[in-house]
Amino acid sequence: MAHKAEAARAGIGIGTALAITISWSLNKSILWAIFHGLLSWVYVVYYVIKY
Repeated sequence: MAHKAEAARAGIGIGTALAITISWSLNKSILWAIFHGLLSWVYVVYYVIKY
């Protein structure tokens, strides 16, 4: 179980990766992608509700 926790801390989270991917596909802007990546799951939930 400890290995899974270490692996999760090593990289970005799935919410961040998903938010960046969605943002890039909609806006084609690295600045918006970074901003939305920082918001992570908040942006993903917003996207699901809005679109």
